[in-house]
Amino acid sequence: MFSNGGPKQLGRREFLGALAVGGASAAGQAAPPLATSLPEPMARPGGADLAYGLPAPEEAHVERALSMTAGFPVWRTPLQRQRGVITPSGLHFAVHHNGVPEIDPRRHVLLLHGLVNQPLRFDLERLLRYPMVSRVHFLECAGNSAANALSPTALDQTLGEIAGEVSCSEWTGVPLSYLLREAGLKDTAQWVVAEGADGGSHSRSLPLKALLEDGMVALFQNGERLRPSQGYPMRLFMPGWEGNVNIKWLHRLEVTDAPAYTKDESGLYTQVLADGGIERFAFHMEVKSVITHPSGQQRLHEPHGFYEISGLAWSGRGRIARVDVSVDGGRSWTPAQLHAPVLDRAFTRFTLPWQWRGHRAELMSRATDEQGRTQPLRSEWKRRYAMHSFNHYNAVQAWRVQVDGRVENLYA
Repeated sequence: MFSNGGPKQLGRREFLGALAVGGASAAGQAAPPLATSLPEPMARPGGADLAYGLPAPEEAHVERALSMTAGFPVWRTPLQRQRGVITPSGLHFAVHHNGVPEIDPRRHVLLLHGLVNQPLRFDLERLLRYPMVSRVHFLECAGNSAANALSPTALDQTLGEIAGEVSCSEWTGVPLSYLLREAGLKDTAQWVVAEGADGGSHSRSLPLKALLEDGMVALFQNGERLRPSQGYPMRLFMPGWEGNVNIKWLHRLEVTDAPAYTKDESGLYTQVLADGGIERFAFHMEVKSVITHPSGQQRLHEPHGFYEISGLAWSGRGRIARVDVSVDGGRSWTPAQLHAPVLDRAFTRFTLPWQWRGHRAELMSRATDEQGRTQPLRSEWKRRYAMHSFNHYNAVQAWRVQVDGRVENLYA
C-alpha cells in the first residue's frame, strides 16, 4: 500500500485483512479460509524438540571431510561454510594417530611426578573442584595445508580439504600452574613430558616455563564436556602451539631436566630447512589467513555484482594486527575490516566489499600479527624449507575466480 507516493507499513491486523481481501474474486465470492493462504509451517503446530539439539536436516551435509594422511585419519573443518569465529564442537578438526580410546572417566587419573617435591594424583572429581579459566583460542595441526606445500600443482579442492586442520573454540579448564606449584618444583626442573592414554602412549616434551604461563588441563569445550574426539575426559591445551603437543586423553605429566626426544618430536614434527638444518621444537603456529568465501569449488552466480570477500586470520604469537586483500593476484592490496573481538591467538574475521565485473580475478589475503610477522608467498616459504617439508605451512592462499564464476585453488 502507498500513501503520498510512498510505501505504507502494515500492522498485523491490516496485513491479515489484506490477505483475506486479496483472496476474494472479482465477482465478489467469499475469500477462502485464511489458513489456505498461509505457508504450510504456519497452518499447524510444529513437532517436538530434542533433548540434545541438532542441526536442521537441510544442513546435514555440513560436516567434516575425512582423509587418510600418513596412515591415520584426519577430519577437517569445513571452513568454507563457517561464519563468525567459533567452530561448533561437532565440526572441530581432529587427527588420530592411534584411534579414539574408550575411557571411563570414573577410573581415569592424571599423574604429576618427576622433579617435584610431592607427586600428585588427580581424578576427574578432584580436578573439577579447582578454579577454572575460559579462553577462546584456535588449535591448528602442524601439517595443516600440507598439500599446498607438497603438491607441484594446486589441487582443485574446497578450503576445508586444503586448510581445514584448524578450528577455534572456547576452552575451559584448570591452569597447569596451579597443579605444578601445588606439587612443588625442584630447582633442576626445566621440561615436562606429557603423555596421553591412547594406544600409542603419544607423548611430547614441553618447556616448563611456557606451561606455567599458558598451559591448561582442558575439561570443557564450547561450554560442554570435551568430546572423545577432543580428548575426553581431559587434554593438555597450549594456545597457539602446534596441535600435536596438545595431548589428548592426558594421563601423565613428568617434570624433567631435559626433553625426552620422543618419536614424534624427533621425527615427524622436526622441520627440515633448505640448507639441511633443522627446526626442532618449533612449537608456535605462525601468522596465517584464508579467504573462506569466495573459496575453492564455490561459484559466483551473478556477474557484475557485489560480493563480500570474507575470511579468517590467526597467529600463534598474538593478535592479528591487519589483513590485506588483493583481487588482482597481489599487484595491489587493500586493508580489510577486522571484526571484533580481535582476541589473542584466536580466529579473527575479516571482510572486504568487492564489485566483481565478470572478469577472471585472483583473490589473496595476507595477515600481519601484532609482532609484525606477515604471511609469506608460497615461493618464499618453499625457498626456506626442504622440498619434502610441509609442517607449519603458512603461505598466502590464493583463489582464481574464472569468468563463469567458478573458484579454484591457485599458487601465488
